[in-house]
Order: sequence, then C-alpha cells, then structure tokens
Amino acid sequence: MSPLTFFIVDDDPFSIRLHTSLLEGAGHRVLSTTASNEAVQQLLAQPVDCAILDIMMPGLDGMALLQKLRNEPRLSHLKIVIVSGKQFEYDRERAYAFGVDGYLVKPVDPATFVSSLQTIIDDPIEVRYWGVRGTLPVCGSKALRYGGNTSCVTLEFARGDLLIFDAGSGIKRLSDHLVAQKRSHLEGKIYISHPHWDHINALPFFRPLYQQGNAFEICGASHGDIDMRELIVAQMDGVYFPTKINEFAARVYFHNLQEESFPVTDRITMHTMLLNHPGNCLGYRVEYRGRSVCYITDNEIYPKESSYHNTHYIGKLAEFVHKTDLLIIDTTYTDKEYPGRIHWGHSAVTPVVELAHLARVKALHLFHHDPDQNDEAIAAKERSAIAQLQALNPEILCLAPAEGQIFRI
Repeated sequence: MSPLTFFIVDDDPFSIRLHTSLLEGAGHRVLSTTASNEAVQQLLAQPVDCAILDIMMPGLDGMALLQKLRNEPRLSHLKIVIVSGKQFEYDRERAYAFGVDGYLVKPVDPATFVSSLQTIIDDPIEVRYWGVRGTLPVCGSKALRYGGNTSCVTLEFARGDLLIFDAGSGIKRLSDHLVAQKRSHLEGKIYISHPHWDHINALPFFRPLYQQGNAFEICGASHGDIDMRELIVAQMDGVYFPTKINEFAARVYFHNLQEESFPVTDRITMHTMLLNHPGNCLGYRVEYRGRSVCYITDNEIYPKESSYHNTHYIGKLAEFVHKTDLLIIDTTYTDKEYPGRIHWGHSAVTPVVELAHLARVKALHLFHHDPDQNDEAIAAKERSAIAQLQALNPEILCLAPAEGQIFRI
C-alpha cells in the first residue's frame, strides 16, 4: 500500500515498539503517545491517515477516546482501528457502534498485522468463489481450471461481516477454510437462492454450524406453506441425511424472504427479486457504501427472438442490477445448447451479455455452468461473451471466475 501516517495511542510501550516496527518496516510513518488525554489535540495538530487505539488505558480509555475523535468534525476523514487484548464480542460491538473502522486483537500476528490494517483502510467488499457449477458437482480432468463444486459465493467486509450465498458443495470448501482459520464466535448470514439440491445439499457439511458460540441466520424464499426452516430440516430428517438439525451447536435462525429491501447491518443493505426459475428463486443485490454486488442464479432469460421473451421482466431485472459493480449471473448454456434446454430455468450467453449492456454493469461474471461442460467449454463461453461485449460495451469487464478466486470491490 502507499505510505501512510499512523498514530498509535497505547499505554504499553512494548506494543508501541512492536506495531511501530511492523509499520515502519512496510514503509509507513508512525507517531505515538502513551498519554491518551493528549491524543485528540495531537491528532488535530498534524495530518494522520489512521489512528490505532488500545482500550484499557489510564486517564481516557480507548472507547471514550474513540467517541471524542468521532465527535470532532475536523477528524471526519480519520480511519480508526482498535487493537486490544479484549476479545469479548460485547467490546467489539460497542466499538463498532461508536464508529470504529476495524477491531484487531492482541497479540497481533506479525505476518498479517499490516495487511489487516490495509484491508480495514481500503474497506473492500471481498468476493470469493467456493463453487461455480450448477446441477451436479463435477470431478476429474474436465474440471481442473474452474473447479467442480456447485454454487457457493461469499462476501466479506472489513468489519468481519460474512454473507454466504447458497450452500452447494462449494460450502464444504468454505467450511474447511473457516475451520483452518480457527475463528471462534463466528457469525454469518446464509442466503439461499432456492432449495434445489445443488444449492442446499452441502449445508449439513458446514462445520461452523456444529460449533458452540457461532451464530448463523439462514434466509431464503418460502415455497407456499413450506417455510425456510422446513425446507432445510427436510433434507436432514434421518432418511436423506443421518445427522438431524437439532445437532447444530451454533445458534441457527431462519428467515423467510420475499421481494423486499432491508438492512443487513448499519452499512449493508439487501434487495431481493424473484427470478424466472421453477419454484420461488431469489436474486440478491448487496449495497455497501456506494458499491454493489448482484447474485442472480438460477434464472432464465428468453432470447429476443423467442416467443416467450418478456420485455417487462427484462426491464425489471435490468433495473435491479443497474450499474452494479459486479453482476454474478447464471450463464449455464452456450447459445447453441440453449434451444434444447428451453424452460429449464437457465440462461445462455447472448441474453446475459445483452442484459449486462442494457443495465450498464461494470463487471460481469459468468456462473452456474452445466455439468456436461468441461473447462474448454466454459472458456469458450467466456470468449464468446467478451467478443460480444467488445461490440456492445468494451468497458464491461467479463470473465468466468474459477473456484477459489478472490475479487475486491
């Protein structure tokens, strides 16, 4: 990252020396004080990009100092990070309520301390793919480049908010990743597009659900008189899966969604839209501090030449994804394959490209690939989409993401 100026407020000289050494080693300028009562005036006296505060300090504790800094209009630009030995969720939530930008726990990991601060300062939406295929997982040589797992995508935020979209077989990879990180008191929201098998059947393998202290909310559209809880419980009734839902040790909540808009946190807003797919299927638009990501799968866009082409639906969908920073969208078939699969609830390349152009999206990710397609077939869809966009709108970035890829918005 570009050289920045940090100001450390901590009554522990060892912590100041350690954090200063790590930051200066990365090329940054560091100022510091052990006198928290003087910190506000010192910060006003010189340009500083980020303040790092301890909590337990004599005189003015870190929370009180945080409030003073956030009430000072001349420091509205200042990024503030708490680095504290207090690991309690109460203190973390209180700090975020007072306006802190990030919360790190002592002792810091020297290998990740600077990069963690960079993430907090940049404040990106981190999009990661854990499974990009549809219908069935694919194994073997045909799925080496893009991976063979079915739908699962995560959005993570600098404050630690975790949004999971779908629980296909890719969620097992996510599970392994989270377990390896040894994260405790993990909280997240799981948004199910619809309850077809390739979008829910690996949820029972998501190990954080079996860990006490974790909390997850599972959200999605109900199907008539069958609500989200019943949809998930049904595949874990002892007949289809040997472990029942009452063995979850985490706190698990269920929430039925419809076409609506609602706050996820004080900074994240969610919008939902019913999609053209058998049964109730939801598309999601996540908005965060002037940026957005749209997750649209499974969805059938009938080509313009089709007698089933619905201009009202296309207009509504285009408005829903309008100018999004990233559109992740069902592009299951090639144009040549699609006529033999009409009314299966999935889209081909050309209608997806036309939608992206109409909606003026910034980036287009092709998603939910047919299990009969090998890596080369997916790459060919990508080339076709890019070629069409070159003629329509070459500014739209287009690719078919691979399992494991990370993008920051």
